[in-house]
Amino acid sequence: MDFFDGKIVALTGAASGIGRALAFDLAKRGAILALADRDAEGLAETARLAPAGSRITQHALDVADEAAVHGFAEAVRAAHDTADILINNAGVAIYGSVMEVSTAELRWLMDINFYGVVFGVRAFLPTLLERPNATIVNVSSLFGLWAPAGQSAYSAAKFAVRGYSESLRGELSHTNVHVVTVHPAGVATAIARSSRVAAAADREAAAKSSRRFDKLLSMPAEEAATIILRGIERKDDRVLVGADAIRVDLMTRLLGPRAARIFNRRLTFDTARNRRAPA
Repeated sequence: MDFFDGKIVALTGAASGIGRALAFDLAKRGAILALADRDAEGLAETARLAPAGSRITQHALDVADEAAVHGFAEAVRAAHDTADILINNAGVAIYGSVMEVSTAELRWLMDINFYGVVFGVRAFLPTLLERPNATIVNVSSLFGLWAPAGQSAYSAAKFAVRGYSESLRGELSHTNVHVVTVHPAGVATAIARSSRVAAAADREAAAKSSRRFDKLLSMPAEEAATIILRGIERKDDRVLVGADAIRVDLMTRLLGPRAARIFNRRLTFDTARNRRAPA
């Protein structure tokens, strides 16, 4: 019997990218899905394109709204009686330096990328603790392993997700709930193109940055979903998605702070080389 067959999975950020790929893979494997996203149109498309016979409920949700997240948990219980797996996948990005990203913009990102995870855990944990075998999956990033120059806001949120998850794992170590942290790198999603640009940032530089990052996003979301689900099934503590994530994780373990200096020098070199290249 498939590990996910009959499991009730609450998944945020299901309208596109990794979230949609996870939904499709889980549906194929017999999971019962409670899919949530702020993008109602994209969410409906995910449900429409899911494999025939998929058991899905759709939930419009802004993960930055704590009351709404608790309402989502209540709706899942009402529709499915319980939940076995929570996947906190929703996230956004913003382009801008430390001085360009305003406090309001930083709070906007943190409310979604970090507090959305916190709200999801708090809302679903009582239900998960009732299950014989439950899992919380919090999606961090490559930039939750290494914080590159120019990504302070996004990295701050993703490091926060990592730290929160590791502490939570310790607190739940003697329970039936396992905590998995996911660090994707190079996955072909629209996050670079849909990234918000800080009001004080240079629009042309932001466009060039988006194109540069787009070229690095080569792994299909479907492949990333397969890796993530394998990690959940194996009860891994940390799932590294993509060669870059594996490389950065290894080098930061071996070299400590020196690794970040090496990565930032490389990023500076690549940026300069891309500036010399025709647009």
